[in-house]
Amino acid sequence: MTQRRRLVLACIMLAITMGAISAQAQWVAVARAVSGRVQQMSDRSKDGSGFDVATVVLEANADKVYETAIKNLSARTDLKITRQDARRMMVQFTNGIQVASLQATPLGDKITQLVIASSLTAAQPSSTSLVVEGVLHVCKEMGVECTLQEQ
Repeated sequence: MTQRRRLVLACIMLAITMGAISAQAQWVAVARAVSGRVQQMSDRSKDGSGFDVATVVLEANADKVYETAIKNLSARTDLKITRQDARRMMVQFTNGIQVASLQATPLGDKITQLVIASSLTAAQPSSTSLVVEGVLHVCKEMGVECTLQEQ
């Protein structure tokens, strides 16, 4: 009976392991399918305040994406880094009018979700989005072709 129980437990563990590997492989396949597609969501209230968010999945290591973002932000004279958290791979920056935050989240060894979010104020002109511009700069620096998806 004990040997039979061990065999059943071994089969169950094998099935669970294979299911987890399969699920992870499917997630990576989905992430690769949407890689480089910049998604944006923004909204303003009647008083002019609001939010602006852009996301993209990149086929790159999260540490490298974060390092590239920091390098890019540091090189720009029109932006100032106001806070960094390397452990969370998050950086906050401003253009003097808007405050924005960027975060690189690993979805796998070489798959990263990059999110940039900012507040909007009545004083902010409705020109090119700071968050979309930030995402596209990181994509360019990483050598990844990214395109803004229609809403």
